[in-house]
Amino acid sequence: MGKKVLITGGSGTVGKHLSNILLKKGYQVAHLSRSSRKDAQIETFVWDVDKAIIDENCINGVDIIVHLAGAGIADGRWTEDRKKVIVESRTKSIELIYKLLKQKTHQVKTVVSASASGYYSDRGNQLLSETAPPHTDFLGQCCIEWETAVDEGKKLGLRVVKFRTGVILDKDSGALPKMAAPVKLGLGAPLGKGNQWISWIHIDDVVEMYLKGIENEEWNGAYNMSTPYPITNKSLTQAIAKQFNKPLWLPNVPSLVLKLMFGEMSAVVLGSTKMDTKKVEDLGFRFKFPEIKGALQQIYG
Repeated sequence: MGKKVLITGGSGTVGKHLSNILLKKGYQVAHLSRSSRKDAQIETFVWDVDKAIIDENCINGVDIIVHLAGAGIADGRWTEDRKKVIVESRTKSIELIYKLLKQKTHQVKTVVSASASGYYSDRGNQLLSETAPPHTDFLGQCCIEWETAVDEGKKLGLRVVKFRTGVILDKDSGALPKMAAPVKLGLGAPLGKGNQWISWIHIDDVVEMYLKGIENEEWNGAYNMSTPYPITNKSLTQAIAKQFNKPLWLPNVPSLVLKLMFGEMSAVVLGSTKMDTKKVEDLGFRFKFPEIKGALQQIYG
């Protein structure tokens, strides 16, 4: 039997794709979930982060923990209560696991966790390496608390890997379907000025990078998870339109309109984040889909 991986947030986009690849590679896969599920290949353990309840059997035989759990950043307006949910769904969850590791004999050696490009947030045209300081806005503060909670694993002797993830391009979930929908209707338009940088990455490259973090012990610390070729919002909108052979004739959606519609959460689409990928490339990582044209062609077939 291969090594055993316990995944939080296993029912999300990355969790599903990663679970499938791990199973194909001979790993044992288990999920922590809010409800029990029957799956012949994946063992599911129930937890309730709000009530600090976790099935202590979830870590039996586990070698690696992959932490993907977290409430959706753009699933609702950022009220103070919603902000608390966003942060605590990421921090309290990993704290609950670490508490269990302190209480029970285990063989866990590695934690690989999601983080986000929101660590840097809106930084204009600055090319951002992993040594760049975090932003002071909500997105930045959320990521600081997230990564700090994950880093507590170092005190337990664990190897900790964190991926500051950009915009994941997947056909059926995330930002791409939302961007593609109006374009398909001939109603697409860049958002705001359109010159804000988007550090995007194809879902297949996301999964491959997680595999590297899981399998290679030289991977340690924080890494930017993005294509080597970020693209502006305008250029991405144009690339999607070209993929579907649709015109772009509408004016840009004004920033003011987006701010009125989404409030502080408009930072998700108006912020400019241009991440550098030299650190992962120096470790030998090679992207399957580094450029937007090839990525969209593969996604839409």
